Amino acid sequence: MPILVAAPPQPVAIFSGFDYVAIDEQHHRAYAAHPASKRLLVVDTSSGKVLAQVDVGPMHGVSVDPNSGAVFTGNGTDQTLSKVDPSSMKVITSVTVPGNIDDIVYDPARGRIYADQDGGGSVYVIDSQTMKLIGTITMPADDLESPAVDPATGILYQNLANGGGFAVVDPVAMRVVKVVKTPQLTDNHPLVFSPAADQVIAGGENGVLSAYTPDGTHVGDVQVQPHIDQCSTGSRGKFVVCAGRGIVTVIAVSKGSAPRVVGRLNTDHSGVHTVGIDETTNDIWIVYADPKGDWVQRLRWTP
Repeated sequence: MPILVAAPPQPVAIFSGFDYVAIDEQHHRAYAAHPASKRLLVVDTSSGKVLAQVDVGPMHGVSVDPNSGAVFTGNGTDQTLSKVDPSSMKVITSVTVPGNIDDIVYDPARGRIYADQDGGGSVYVIDSQTMKLIGTITMPADDLESPAVDPATGILYQNLANGGGFAVVDPVAMRVVKVVKTPQLTDNHPLVFSPAADQVIAGGENGVLSAYTPDGTHVGDVQVQPHIDQCSTGSRGKFVVCAGRGIVTVIAVSKGSAPRVVGRLNTDHSGVHTVGIDETTNDIWIVYADPKGDWVQRLRWTP
């Protein structure tokens, strides 16, 4: 079941360096953080064309409200989080937080954005309607990566890169209620929640990807490439796609079972470390910079 190159790479204005990718399946958009340009990259996933780059700040994290299509960006050292109108492709409003922002995730159950602190131990909670800071959650570690939300319950899962596991956060009390230890992982990095499998999928830089039940019971592991950075899943959550060191891997997940690798592609572009998947089309979107420029490209996984 191969991953194929579906289209040639499309050029992006050269500023070099990308971070997290998010896919809006309903509105046919791919978004990527372009930190060096201080912009949000917007791509039409139907045509594959670059539509715009929106001035937001030195962003890293990006997340989407699947209903409205509103896009949220975590603007790194600017210590702001912005709301972007996907139609006008302009910033509607921004909110200031007390620290630098790395990754962010949208909670559809409560209309919140969670933003984890880059180089610190806080997760900032922002109301997406008012764009006001409504809380700060203290984590039991000071190196945070890849927050994820169960869309049905609103429970937040936060990877602890130097904490040996991931935190489980009660969205009502806005506090950590449990830390799930992951001894098989080294330097926890990517984490997603799969609605289809009802599992938390966490990965380490040692190339192990692990599945856990929502209460923290270890289900099983699979070996992937080392130094995976971002893992993503689509609206269905049946598949997880991970990227790192130029390699893209597709993993099948199912309730009660360990994850399984079902596709792998070496892109020959060492800069590919973040990725998104559209589960309605099985298209995979990558971004990277190389000596010839900055690029966005569509791949396709064939089940």
